[in-house]
Amino acid sequence: MSVVLKTVSLMSFGVAALVAPSVLQPAHAQNANATFFVTSHGIGNGGNLGGLAGADNWCQELAQAAGSGSKTWHAYLSTQEVDGKPAVNAKDRIGKGPWQNTKGEVIAKDVADLHGSNNLTKQTALSEKGEVINGRGDKPNRHDILTGSQPDGTAFPSAEDRTCKNWTSSTQGSAMLGHSDRMGLNDEPPAKSWNSSHPSRGPDGGCSQNDLKSTGGDGLLYCFAVN
Repeated sequence: MSVVLKTVSLMSFGVAALVAPSVLQPAHAQNANATFFVTSHGIGNGGNLGGLAGADNWCQELAQAAGSGSKTWHAYLSTQEVDGKPAVNAKDRIGKGPWQNTKGEVIAKDVADLHGSNNLTKQTALSEKGEVINGRGDKPNRHDILTGSQPDGTAFPSAEDRTCKNWTSSTQGSAMLGHSDRMGLNDEPPAKSWNSSHPSRGPDGGCSQNDLKSTGGDGLLYCFAVN
């Protein structure tokens, strides 16, 4: 009997050894080819991201931790014209594509596709860890993503703040938000927009972390690999 058990154990070990390399791949191996993700958590200071540089650095840090830090990552954010400095369009900062999530699913083949009939849904707009972001109906809802952008990926005119003072304010101001799950209060296009659904608002002035949470957000960002 003992000989039989030993034989079975050795056979089981052999099967495991054959299966392990292909099935039990580490998360880093799965994420290495990712070129798009939603940040699993925000910087934590509302709309004050430290400007575009601070937001890009956050994307880079999370990508590095997930095993895809060899690429250059930028946040999908626009800034508005101020004090003679020209506006920056989010669509011009993210490379040419195509972009795929941590599971290898292509979310857009190029910039035009991203701002047209893209494949962004709750199931494909995954975090750098490969996790689904809570959306409408989940507790807490975290589908509001900071973009500061119009539907075509360009910056807003400077008349009204839509970027929390170009991502430097955690009190006064407002930021345009997109819905990562493409769901809202109704079936109108803005409610289903991934990048331009509604401005932030709240009792602290519109750009605090609590303000962002109050409408279903958490200061999350879209991150794209530019190379």
